Parts: sequence; C-alpha cells; structure tokens
Amino acid sequence: MTTMTSEDFVARIEQAKQSSDWRPVFEMIPYFTYLGLRLERTDGRLICILPEDKKFIGNPTLPALHGGVIGAFLESTALVHLFATQEVTRLPKIINITVEYLRSGKPIETYAEAVVTKPGRRVANMRIEAWQKDRDRPIAAAHANFLVS
Repeated sequence: MTTMTSEDFVARIEQAKQSSDWRPVFEMIPYFTYLGLRLERTDGRLICILPEDKKFIGNPTLPALHGGVIGAFLESTALVHLFATQEVTRLPKIINITVEYLRSGKPIETYAEAVVTKPGRRVANMRIEAWQKDRDRPIAAAHANFLVS
C-alpha cells in the first residue's frame, strides 16, 4: 500500500480546481466517501450535498438525521470550501467548531455552504449553514476555525 504524501494531496486539489471534479480528492478522505459527499457550483457558489441515506438516521421515531452526521457534514463543507477557494499547501486542521442545531433534519438530501468570514495567514474563521428544501430555513449552522498554515 502506498502512502500519499502531502505533495500528492496538494496536487490532487490543484487538479480538482482545474477540472471541477472533486471526486478524486473526496476519495482520499474516507469519511467523505462514507458520507457520499458531492460538490456542485451553483450561481458561482460552492454547495456541498449530503445524499439521502437511511444510515444517517439518528432518531428513527421522527425520523431525523443524527446530530453527529450534521456536525460532520458542516465541518466537511468548511474543509471542502477551504480546498476550493484558498491556496492549500497542506491539509487544514480544525481548531474548533461550534454547531447550532436549529431544527430537526429530515432524512432527505441536505445542502450546505461555507463562507470564510476572516481569512488569515495562519487561521481561517468560517461560517457554515445547512438546509434541506428551503434555504431560508436552515437546519443547522456552525462557526469554525481552521489552522491553514
């Protein structure tokens, strides 16, 4: 089994930026593969998509998405946004994340968008929102800080 170097990782990110095909990058991160993440560019915005999948249900009585899946989806969306919009020389590392669960997430396709609220040489501050059918009714939001250098 070959070990991927950080140079290989950065090269794949640069290829994805050029081709707009993020699958090779997502395949390098097993949790992204588990989540089945997709990335679409809509009206110049990068939107991450979490597919509908029964394995994400945390409360089968409602049914509702598991809070951990929602939190991981928000963090993953932020990471993908950093890959796509910043000069990445190594994998950004999460410093902290605060998730606000606003309403129950149904087990349907879910969308999220991240915005860098304060870029820095060492730390990027971000805001992430997730929604389902109506973007004006988010199911969760988060603030996160990533070490980028």
